[in-house]
Amino acid sequence: MIVEELYQDCFHYDESSLAYCIYYLLEEQKISLKDDISKIDLNQVDQQKVAKLIQHNYLGIHKMDIYSLKMNQKDFVFIFAENEEKAIEFYMQTFHQTPLNCHEYSLDFQLTRGKEVISFRDMKKGIESFPAIAGYFKRER
Repeated sequence: MIVEELYQDCFHYDESSLAYCIYYLLEEQKISLKDDISKIDLNQVDQQKVAKLIQHNYLGIHKMDIYSLKMNQKDFVFIFAENEEKAIEFYMQTFHQTPLNCHEYSLDFQLTRGKEVISFRDMKKGIESFPAIAGYFKRER
């Protein structure tokens, strides 16, 4: 695998810390996009400079996770949010009640939507602002 592929994967899988380290090494010309990833030496990274890049969100990476919030004994809503607290806050603002519980799901979890199978990660690509409702689930019992 080359650095360019790993760098792209960092954005795809929300690995912001690694993305910033690679960005730093590229800017300092310690590696190139065409190098094999074995050339990445994280010991050459100036952690203070990378911390400043992250703090200022220079690469514009906004990590979003997916949470299942239980509405009642049968109904659940999936919400994209930065963290559990923000998911609960968005739920309460939207539904004017407290969820019964809140659990984080993997963005790679796949579900059926219509006739297709889609992951939360792929679903997230179509959403423009966060937090956001990804969908609902009704348990049949």
